[in-house]
Amino acid sequence: MFEKKLGIDLGTYSILIYMKGRGIVLQEPSIVAISQDERIVAIGEEARAMLGRVPEAIEISRPLRDGVIADYYVTERMLEFYIDRLVGRFRLFPPEVMVSTPVGITSVERRAVEDAARKAARRQAYTIPEPLAAAIGAGMPIDTPTGNMVVDIGGGTSEAAVISMNGIVTSNSVRIAGMKLDEAIINHVRRKHNLIIGEQTAEDIKINIGSALPMDEPLEMEIKGRDQVTGLPRPITITSQEVTEAITEPLTAIAGVVKSVLEKTPPELAADIIDRGIIMTGGTALLRNLDMFLTEQIGVPCYVADNPVACVALGAGRGLDMREALERAAMPAYY
Repeated sequence: MFEKKLGIDLGTYSILIYMKGRGIVLQEPSIVAISQDERIVAIGEEARAMLGRVPEAIEISRPLRDGVIADYYVTERMLEFYIDRLVGRFRLFPPEVMVSTPVGITSVERRAVEDAARKAARRQAYTIPEPLAAAIGAGMPIDTPTGNMVVDIGGGTSEAAVISMNGIVTSNSVRIAGMKLDEAIINHVRRKHNLIIGEQTAEDIKINIGSALPMDEPLEMEIKGRDQVTGLPRPITITSQEVTEAITEPLTAIAGVVKSVLEKTPPELAADIIDRGIIMTGGTALLRNLDMFLTEQIGVPCYVADNPVACVALGAGRGLDMREALERAAMPAYY
């Protein structure tokens, strides 16, 4: 009655927390600023504002890489900071927590997430595969004997899965997602314009003018960076057509993952997917025309879920109430 239930989407790029009865209560970047003596200076949005703007004494760290924990200590501190903010530091009833994990990770990587969440919440924590959480959060009828396909494209990983009867039938993942698109934009600007830009600028370009397909009315944006030859600051104008060219290669790799899952899908479930289409979740699903790009590449209609950014956190929170049903259908290593 008094205990709180939290669903956590522990992403490479951002962390979202869903609280039962209140909805999404926290959305912050998964970034931590650390001093030389390993003291945490800032977490989340405050640390993100420091990206590329700090002295050598402060390091800006992403404790998660490609959807898994790269720095255990910092991840645990970050989780503890956010959970304390939501439920209080001194708590009589520790919260019940379920954390999403990428579908392709090893048992060791998954246990690291469980341990970090358990220490932060001071109670047994559970994990749920990200595509399954995304499907629950998107409101797909996963408890029926029908084929439901979800593609979750986040910051560090892209995952595709076919789900039926509360379990994953077939799945695949690739460590190419939103941050790889940013890298592709950085490399393109360096090659074509001899200009060095940072992660933050690349992300702004992707959000403001990025498109998976050429647009009828191209957009353009002025950006500033450091000239590779002179070393001095210089502004340039970049177009949406250039961004489309730059990100085509990583997007094609993501489409390849979706195709590989469809190739392994049982024919009866494949027939359901052709009728129902594929649901896209994750922050990168918001990229302009990505649904049309995947539809062209795969030949199956793709649709962006309502509120795709929040789907995994919503599904993780709701998964706590469905834990028995999920356990019956799950791989033995989960839950």
